[in-house]
Amino acid sequence: MMDDRERHETGMTVRRQVLGDAHVDRAVAGTDAFTADFQDFITRYAWGEVWARPGLDRRTRSCITLAVLATLHHDEELAMHVRAALGNGLSEQEVAEVLLQVGVYAGVPAANRAFTVAREVLRREAG
Repeated sequence: MMDDRERHETGMTVRRQVLGDAHVDRAVAGTDAFTADFQDFITRYAWGEVWARPGLDRRTRSCITLAVLATLHHDEELAMHVRAALGNGLSEQEVAEVLLQVGVYAGVPAANRAFTVAREVLRREAG
């Protein structure tokens, strides 16, 4: 069983591996007294607990995360996690397949919006 300090350290490691140092450095630099507890919470629990669990690999976690974010129309988080999914080994075609699933189970408008966000990220990443 990890204590909070170990959970935070694990969370920062996983967070950096998935999202990249530049993103995490910006989030840390933008942390202030108002957001510090939230940043600690997501680092310890989202990244140090859930993303660090052995039950699913990161590719699978990325697929789930893309589907949920697309369904809920969280476009900025979706864009960030499209980039992360590519880093976790998903191909552009696999990202598209996830979004097709969203169209069936969450609705065409959600998938349409998600394809627009993902296409923009993929264009920027292709460079």
